[in-house]
Amino acid sequence: MNTLTFPLSAAPEMPRDKASGQDPYASEAQTNALLRFGAQYRLQRIQAADMITTDEAATLSGTTRVTMNAWIKSGRCIGVSHLRRGYKLPRWQFEPFIFPVLAPMAAALGSTDGWQLLAFLESQHPALDGQSPRTALEQGTSAQRVINLATAEGH
Repeated sequence: MNTLTFPLSAAPEMPRDKASGQDPYASEAQTNALLRFGAQYRLQRIQAADMITTDEAATLSGTTRVTMNAWIKSGRCIGVSHLRRGYKLPRWQFEPFIFPVLAPMAAALGSTDGWQLLAFLESQHPALDGQSPRTALEQGTSAQRVINLATAEGH
């Protein structure tokens, strides 16, 4: 993914305008704040009510934990590393309007990284009238449109 996206609205301020005379590069303090923000976001996201374990996901999808881990590694489903061990997965990805889109979307983005896939699906995008790809899919936007957007983001 070429762009840095923040799914939360409390993203730290970063210098954006070279013409203003500000240094276009982040200071050490800004970099540290960004890293703390990222760690805090990841912890909150892992602990969110919609996140389930691989065992719960296997039961939900009628498969095994071993298969679920293989799906995560191949980009067929989204799994983010849990702090202890294993993965946490967003439950909503198993909905019929999202699950078939995941593998082609991962291929289009050129990544199987769960955090990258999750950030793409949950970040608002101007090409979708400010909706996130997940919301757009839930509201009937074609899967191909979201895959095309992923292709553009991946290059």
